[in-house]
Parts: sequence; C-alpha cells; structure tokens
Amino acid sequence: MGKLGKLRAGLAIGLFSLILSACGDSPDTPADAPEPNPLVFEITNADGEIEGWMLGTIHALPKDTDWRTSTIDNVIVDADVLMVEVANLNDRQAVAEVLARLSRSENLPKLWERVGREHRPALDDLLEESAFSMDDFDKIETWAAALMLSQVGAQGDPTYGVDQVVISDFSDREIVEFEGAEKQLGIFDALPIADQRDLLEGVISETKTAEDERARLRNAWLTGDVTVLEEATTTGIMADAELRDALLIERNEEWTDILTSALDEEDRPLVAVGAAHLVGPDGMPAMLEKRGYRVERVR
Repeated sequence: MGKLGKLRAGLAIGLFSLILSACGDSPDTPADAPEPNPLVFEITNADGEIEGWMLGTIHALPKDTDWRTSTIDNVIVDADVLMVEVANLNDRQAVAEVLARLSRSENLPKLWERVGREHRPALDDLLEESAFSMDDFDKIETWAAALMLSQVGAQGDPTYGVDQVVISDFSDREIVEFEGAEKQLGIFDALPIADQRDLLEGVISETKTAEDERARLRNAWLTGDVTVLEEATTTGIMADAELRDALLIERNEEWTDILTSALDEEDRPLVAVGAAHLVGPDGMPAMLEKRGYRVERVR
C-alpha cells in the first residue's frame, strides 16, 4: 500500500474527528490527566421509563488513555443494541476502498490553485511538515485533501478510539449504523466546490493552533465539559454555516429520526457518536427533547 493508501486507511477510521478540530489526535495521556467523565445521557419517556442511553465519543486516542467510568461500563452492560456512525470500523481495507473510490477525479487544478493566495504560504508549510508533495493531490478531490491534511501531526490512534472499543464490547449483540462509511464520506463528496474550498482553507488556517487546540478539546471531551465542546461546534471550520449544516445539523436531524424509531422498539439502544453531536441546541439530546423525551446527563 502506497503512502496515500496508508493515509486513507488511517484517516477513514476516524472520519469525523475533524468536527471537533481533530481533538481525537492528542498526545500521550499525561500523568496528571483529569478524572474521566465523558458525556453520558439517559433517555426516558413521558412515564419516566428508561428507553436508552447516549455516549459522546472521540474517534482516536493514545493507547493508555483512561476514559472508562463505572457509568459507561453500566450502560454498555444494560443496553441491548448499539447505534454508531460506522459499524465496520475494524475493516480498515473496506473503509479505505470507499474513500479511495470517492476521492479521486481527473483533471483537477493543482492544490495550490484551489485555495486563496493568502492561504498558500501556510499550505506550503503544511505540506513540508507532512509526507506529501503538491503532486500527490493532483487526482485527490478538495474535500479529501482537507481530511488528509487535517491528520498531519496526528498522534492519537483510531484503534483506541471510543467508537471502536465500544463496538468490540458489543461483539455479541446487535450493532446498527446511522450512516456507514459510504454515506458518511459521501456527505463530504457532495459538498459544493466552494464549501470544499472553505473546508480546505479552514484546515490550513487551523494548523497554526492545532496542537494546543487538540489538547484543550481532548480534555474537554474527557471531562465532559459541555461549554468547550459546544463552542467547538460553532467556531473554526464549523463557523461556516453551510459546512455546519451539512456536517452536523442535517446529520443530527436524520440520526434523531432513526433513533426515535428505535426507541419505539422493546430493545434499549446505546447511541455512541462523536461528542459534537450531543451538545448545544442542535444536538441530538435537544432534538429528542423536542419530541417529548427527557434526556438527562448521568455522572
């Protein structure tokens, strides 16, 4: 597998770490790391009966990160079915093949030409830091180039991401995916050219502060700091209204529709999706509450 193939395989396992400014790509856990308290929500109906749970995940972590709590362990045991963004995360080859197929086009402009002049010096710096040259992106669509470059300097490993760990915990139970790799990557592939350019320019701009921001957001995820996590869904790349609609709000609405149907069934689901989807007025808990459910954080 060539270097672009290897990059795609790694990237495809943590497809939406970008939504939290790649907060999953964090350095090794320090000895004084805060006590873990990731977001866990309990869903109850109008009669006060527990219908299911929601867990805010992070898509990549260092190997020895201590994130499991008794609350998380309990809901994993109690849930009958797991609902995730992509179910076959362990099949890296299959996911990478989807990305490779969707991301390639002929007769594309040079990557240099796909960003504004003010971003070109920073793009040069980013490429110099990476294992890529400008020519490597000649047949790579802009959205995919943005995802690839967002991984430059990443130190977390998707193998230890919460999604993949929880999927393993449900090896003997039903797992339902909200989207799957084909549909999830298709969201990026369907972005208008102007939005793809905004995405790439946003990645380039944010590389200057990426390391500090990754650490801050990782700690916010680990401690369940709703304020910081919600801020991340409206700033940086996510301040772009079109990108936020496509990558967050519209997906939350569709997932909430799917979840509402699942809650009508006897089995109780555990929803394990990126923490960005569980905060703020456009998050899935808020959308569920508008439909008559009660959603409370469990600590």
